Amino acid sequence: MPLVPRADLEPNTEAYEMVPLVAPQGFREYDARWWFGAPDAKKPPELNLLGAQALGEGLGTLVHELGADPQIVVGHDYRAYSMSIKQALIVGLMTSGMEVKDIGLALSPTAYFAQFDLNAACVAMVTASHNDNGWTGVKMGVERPLTFGPDEMRRLKEIVLGGLAQSRPGGAYERIEGVKARYLEDLARGGPVNRPLKCVVAAGNGTAGAFAPELFASLGVEMVPLNLDLDYAFPHHNPNPEDMKMLHAVRDAVLEFGADVGFAFDGDGDRCGVVDNEGHEIFADKVGVLLAREFAKRFPNAKFVVDVKSTGLFAADPELKAAGAQTEYWKTGHSYIKRRAREIGALAGFEKSGHYFFQPPIGRGYDDGLASAIAILRMLEQHPDQTMADMKRSLPLTYSSPTMSPSCPDEDKYRVIEAITNDYLALKQADGAIMDVPVSDVVTVNGARVMLEDGTWGLVRASSNMPKLVVVVESPVSEERMRGMFNDIQARLAARPEVGAFDQTI
Repeated sequence: MPLVPRADLEPNTEAYEMVPLVAPQGFREYDARWWFGAPDAKKPPELNLLGAQALGEGLGTLVHELGADPQIVVGHDYRAYSMSIKQALIVGLMTSGMEVKDIGLALSPTAYFAQFDLNAACVAMVTASHNDNGWTGVKMGVERPLTFGPDEMRRLKEIVLGGLAQSRPGGAYERIEGVKARYLEDLARGGPVNRPLKCVVAAGNGTAGAFAPELFASLGVEMVPLNLDLDYAFPHHNPNPEDMKMLHAVRDAVLEFGADVGFAFDGDGDRCGVVDNEGHEIFADKVGVLLAREFAKRFPNAKFVVDVKSTGLFAADPELKAAGAQTEYWKTGHSYIKRRAREIGALAGFEKSGHYFFQPPIGRGYDDGLASAIAILRMLEQHPDQTMADMKRSLPLTYSSPTMSPSCPDEDKYRVIEAITNDYLALKQADGAIMDVPVSDVVTVNGARVMLEDGTWGLVRASSNMPKLVVVVESPVSEERMRGMFNDIQARLAARPEVGAFDQTI
C-alpha cells in the first residue's frame, strides 16, 4: 500500500512517527527543497523521514512511468541529517522497484559523473546546496546529464501527494566504492597546470572540502585552504559563492597570502565563485564571459546560453562578436540552462550564480564547480603574462550588483512577480522611462528583465528554491545608473506587503 503524506503533522507526536510529512511547497520548479528542522528552530518541519521514503516511492514510480532504466545513482551532501534522509529515500526507491547504486558522501557533480561511470540513467542527490542549515532537498534526473524540469516535478508532486506510488519487485541495493577517486582522476586528466599558481580554495565547511585538496594537489597548484574542514554547522558562513560574506573571506585570504586567484565552492560543489589576485570578486557571469572568449577562439561561431541574471556583455563583448559567437538569454536555473544548452547545441552554458555547463567536446553537459575552477586555471595557464585582475580589466566596464534576495513567501512570490512584470510591461507600452531613460524592452522569459535604451537593465524574478525573490542590476554607463535601476525595483517591491527585507544590497 503506498504511503499517503500529510502536510499538518507536528514533531514529538505519535502521528509524526507513523505518517509521512511532505509539504507541497517543497516541490519546486526543477528540484525539491524542504525545511527539515534545526536545533531550537521555531519553524515547523516540512518533511520527516517517512516523507523522504514516500518521495523515493514516488520517484521510482515516475521513473517507470517515463520508461527509463530503473538504475539510479544516489548520494548525499555533508549535513548532519543528509545520510538519514538518503537512507529513507532509498527504502522508497527500492520499494518501487529501483536498483540503487549508493555512492555515499558526494558532490552533486560526483553523482552526475557516476551516472556515466556506472552507466545508470537516473540520479537522486540529497542536498540543500547553499541553503541554511536545517534545509534538505533532492536533485533528480532520469536522462543524463539532465535534471528534472517543471513537468517532471509537477507529476512527481501528483504521485507523492496523491498516494499514487506503486510497489514493484526488483528493488536492489549496492554500495559503490571508488567513485570519488575516479571522479577526481577524470577532472585532472589534462595533467598538471604548467604555470606556478597559488590559489585560495574555500568550501565554507561544506562537502567540497572533502574533494578539493586532492584535486588541487594533483594539478600541481599551491593551495591555501580556507574552511575546508567538514562542519555541518557552517560556523563561518553558508557555503554560497554568491554570498558576499564568503567572497570577502576569500578576498582577505588572497591578500594575506599573495594568491593568484581565489575559489569559493557551494555546499554541493556544483558552483564556483572567483576572487582575483587584487582581492576583487569577479561575479560569475563576468568570469563566464572570459571563459567564453577562450572557448570561442577554439570553436569559431560557438553558441552559448546564459541566464537572465547574467551580464549584457555576452551579447555586447567585442571579442565574442569578432569570433562570431552567439548567445541566448534563458531562464535561470541549472536544469533550464543545461537542457537549453543541449537543445540548441551550445558549447557552454553560464549562470550568474556560478553554475557552468561545459557541453561536448569540452565536457559532459552537467554543472561542476571544480571543473569550472580547472577551466579558469587553464585560462591562466594560456596567458602567463596576465593576472586574473588583468583579465577582468580586459572586459568592457560595467557596473554590476551582486544577486540580492528579498524574502517573499513561496505562496506569494509568483503572484508578486506577475504583478511587477505587468507594471513594467505597462510602462514599456506607455513609452515610459526610468531615470529619464526610455524603456527599450521587457524580457519576460523568467520574471522581468527591464532594459533601458542606454544598456542599463534590472531583473526581478522569483527564486526557484527558496521563499525569496531575486534582484540583479547592471549598467554600462555609471554606478549612478545602476543604483537608479535598483531604486526603481526596490520602490516597487516596497509597495508589496508580502515582500520583506533584502539579504544584501548595494
